[in-house]
Amino acid sequence: MTHYMNLWDDSFQAIKEGWKTIEMRLLDEKRAAIKLNDTIEFSNVKTEEKIKCKVMCLYKYHDFYELYKYHDKRSIGYKDNEDANPEDMFMYYSQDMIKKYGVIGIGLSVVEAD
Repeated sequence: MTHYMNLWDDSFQAIKEGWKTIEMRLLDEKRAAIKLNDTIEFSNVKTEEKIKCKVMCLYKYHDFYELYKYHDKRSIGYKDNEDANPEDMFMYYSQDMIKKYGVIGIGLSVVEAD
């Protein structure tokens, strides 16, 4: 199955370059449908470039604090000189939504890029 998601340019480039290997999302109904070996086609919201990734693993957690505890910062999209802070995710998801659904880390491998 193929899923479609949008990404900000910085996250898109990090996945394309191969150092961001985990995409973090809310574990809502849409993300709950993702299975191992599915394909995710990401669209860059800035350039409209597309990249296809294979789902290699799925990590389910109660919140982003737990997710950040179990993954190194580069794999989730932070550069070496940046501080990884789970509260950064509050700009995308409310605490109520996180509490309601939980979160997921989607382990990715790039299979095709524009």
